[in-house]
Order: sequence, then C-alpha cells, then structure tokens
Amino acid sequence: MDSITELTKINFTSLFISLFILLTGIKAAVSLFEWAAGKLGLETKWQKKRREEQTLLLNTSQRLIALQEKHEEDIARSDLHDAEMQNDIRKLTEMFVDKQINDYRWEIINLADKIVSGKAVSKECLRHALSTYEKYEKIITEHGLINGEVEISIEIIREHYQKKMKEVC
Repeated sequence: MDSITELTKINFTSLFISLFILLTGIKAAVSLFEWAAGKLGLETKWQKKRREEQTLLLNTSQRLIALQEKHEEDIARSDLHDAEMQNDIRKLTEMFVDKQINDYRWEIINLADKIVSGKAVSKECLRHALSTYEKYEKIITEHGLINGEVEISIEIIREHYQKKMKEVC
C-alpha cells in the first residue's frame, strides 16, 4: 500500500519534462553521430538503406519517364502507320473500282462491236451484257461517276436482243 501512495506523490509534470529532454538528447546524439559519420565518410546501416531507397526511387522514376516517352513515340508511329494503311486501302479500293468499271465497259463495248460486225451472238451473251450493264450503272452511281462511253453500245445490244426475242416468237 505504501508503494501506491508513493506513486500518487510523483510529479508527473517533471517526469514528462524529463522524458522529453531525454528523447531530445537521444535525437541530438543520433544526429551528431550521423553528422560525424558523414564527415568521416562512414555510412551507417540505416543511412545506406535510405540512400538505396532514394536511388531505387530515382531509377524507377527515370525508367517510368523513359517508358512514357517510348509509349508516346509508339503511339505516334502507330497513328502514322494507321493513316498510311487507310490511304493504301483507299488507293486499292479506287484501283479496284476503276478496274471493275473498265472490265464492264470493255465487255459491253466488245459485245456491241461483235454485233455491229455481224458476228453471231447468243441470247445468253446478250442477257449477260444487260446484267453487266446494270452492275456497271450501279457502280457508276455509287461512286458518283458519269456514264458516257457505254450508252451507244448498250442501245445496240438492247436492239439486237429485242430482234432475237421477236425471232423466237
């Protein structure tokens, strides 16, 4: 019971002040030790660990910056490549359409030349030419082009087809 009474008589204010002074003194001693070690070129374990962490953080930051720059460069290259591919696809599409139109024109004009020169032409050939003309008209309309070369030839084919159909009846 005496020990409990003694504890109540302790001056807690002076105890806290003493602890504060003691901790401040320890902190000052550690700082003085670090300063002395730094001046002597010595490195403590926790200083070495802190330096390694800072170095790792700096290296990671530099790598992230380099990676971000590489990523931006790759995106720019990818966009350029995409634009080139779109341009190439557009050119190929135009070439294909031009070839298709020229093939249809040649087929129709060639058949009209056969008819005009008096060569025999079957009804199936004439039907095929009329079907080809419909495809030709469709592709011309879809691409906003003007039909001017095939009109006379298709009229010759239509007249010849009507003659053939009248002969059958």
